[in-house]
Amino acid sequence: MKVGVVSIVGRPNAGKSTLLNAIIKEKVSITSDKPQTTRNNIQGIYNDDECQIVFIDTPGVHKPVNKLGKFLNNETYSAFDTDIILFLVDSSKPFGKGDEFILDKIKEYNSKVFLVLSKIDKVKKDELYDLIMSYKDKYNFDEIIPVSAIKDNNVEELLNVIKSYLNEGTPFYANDLYTDQSVKFMVSEIIREKIFRKTDKEIPYSTTVIIENYDENKSRVVINACIVVERDAVKKIIVGKSGSMIKEIGINAREDIEKLVGKRVDLELFVKTVNNWRDKDKLLAELGFDKKDFE
Repeated sequence: MKVGVVSIVGRPNAGKSTLLNAIIKEKVSITSDKPQTTRNNIQGIYNDDECQIVFIDTPGVHKPVNKLGKFLNNETYSAFDTDIILFLVDSSKPFGKGDEFILDKIKEYNSKVFLVLSKIDKVKKDELYDLIMSYKDKYNFDEIIPVSAIKDNNVEELLNVIKSYLNEGTPFYANDLYTDQSVKFMVSEIIREKIFRKTDKEIPYSTTVIIENYDENKSRVVINACIVVERDAVKKIIVGKSGSMIKEIGINAREDIEKLVGKRVDLELFVKTVNNWRDKDKLLAELGFDKKDFE
């Protein structure tokens, strides 16, 4: 059986999580139209009769302004040393300084590098060839592949090309797994996704979710989750008038969580203010972030 590890890297909002979900055909990573939605390296496991591929979805590289931001960049850099790097570039936007920075970082490793031009549904067909040719001089990419993950356009071709580069080996995981993430982590991510989709500006970035209780029996799951915010003003927005916002977040999250666990879910959300939590080692450690990665 062929096996391999493939990292998906790129600027924030390049479409990394959407591509991973399209490849695995499961909701592995949360998505929104806002950059930096992903905060951890998320593994999606692709299995078929001939191969197993572990895909690592990484946070987008950006200029950090707090300890959490430093962690997100270090998370991404730790995933560069893989068999193949998929370097995602939003084809609807110019190749910028952020892309150049990531490409320079990629050059430090010996991985095969595929340039994946994402979101080609936003580009006119007659412009795509010229766009591909414009990237050939930037680096000696092993492959240049245009895709539209949201339209499922050319995703299968990308997968086939990846397979052609893999070597024989022993699978890393059982063939019925599609992610290495725990259910509790995925539940917290689903809730965080709904916050990203329901709020704007700095609000979603200044929030995180901690699962305080997860109790499962044969018929249902009872979950108590704490939404941590940095300021009381943000807490008021998350709660909403007469609790309207937090109720809507809970309803939308519950639907996805029930699909995940296959049972009825009783979800209770509450909000707590922790000033400057993105710079507090103790809370970041509780969220699973290693202190050495803040440095």
